[in-house]
Amino acid sequence: MINPFRRTCLQLAPRAAVAAIVLMLSPSGYGALSQTAATKIIVPAPAGGALDVFTRILADEISRKHARTIVIENRPGATTLIGTEAVARAAPDGSTLLANAPPAFVIYPHLQKLHHDPLTSLEPICSLVRFPTVIVVNNASPHRTLADLLNAARAQPGALSLASIGPASLTRIGFEMLVRAADVKITFVPYSGAGLAVNALLGQHVTAYFGNYTDASEQLKSGRLRALAVASRTRIDALPDVPTVAESGYRDYEVEGWFGLFAPAKTPRETVSRLVNTFAAAMQVPAVRVKLATLGLYPIQICGSDFGTLIRRQYEEYGRVIREAQITAQ
Repeated sequence: MINPFRRTCLQLAPRAAVAAIVLMLSPSGYGALSQTAATKIIVPAPAGGALDVFTRILADEISRKHARTIVIENRPGATTLIGTEAVARAAPDGSTLLANAPPAFVIYPHLQKLHHDPLTSLEPICSLVRFPTVIVVNNASPHRTLADLLNAARAQPGALSLASIGPASLTRIGFEMLVRAADVKITFVPYSGAGLAVNALLGQHVTAYFGNYTDASEQLKSGRLRALAVASRTRIDALPDVPTVAESGYRDYEVEGWFGLFAPAKTPRETVSRLVNTFAAAMQVPAVRVKLATLGLYPIQICGSDFGTLIRRQYEEYGRVIREAQITAQ
């Protein structure tokens, strides 16, 4: 069965097959995106992926309200750094924006040399959606709670294993944070894709899986997998009876992804304010929120300096984990 996110991606794939798609916008509603004839949003990931679909949903909504043109340009490569650096070098006039996720700002900079400063070369606009992460086991597993899993790991150091995307990913960071907080030893098994990691758990080749809820949602709904904990700060609507890791005894634990928008550094404050208002308004439209919910993306609104503060905090926290765990890009 194709999960809802993948189905939406497949539906959008034909229209996203070209590198740039022009959306003609009609003249009402939101404040202007820029003072130029067009605004370009660079998506540093392949067309049809989660970040791309998120960006296109917003662009579709804004297209109904604006007398401007948005060009969505996919520039994948080098773990999103090609597209990210292109925006960092762009003119700071609001005409070129970036849609991206945490690793480009809080993980990759600790693992490889960059040609830009992740904390100063881009102006945070808004983090607009979050995607929860979960810790799950096979339904045949004897572990019914996160405490069960960690107690078993404590009794058999290194015998249990956990699959996730790796080696350097948000959930790898989350894994290291958890085993350190619980003082246990679990073997981390990296996979190049979430589907491979989930299949490994279905085949009982690993003890558990740590990843985005959407990547395991169909198997959770069918009962083939069982969720032990949500790694987000709060429970999620899709799993109302599953406690968070923090509720399970690890106070302040939180690992979840977000998608956000950025402008080049030194973009005028008034331009940034218009961009904040434009994207925040689009996120309030019920139809947009429904589309995002079907993809497992939960609306949030962390904008301007608050968004910058979040990035700096994660940069420092995750950098410390990367150094202590000696995580590498390979």
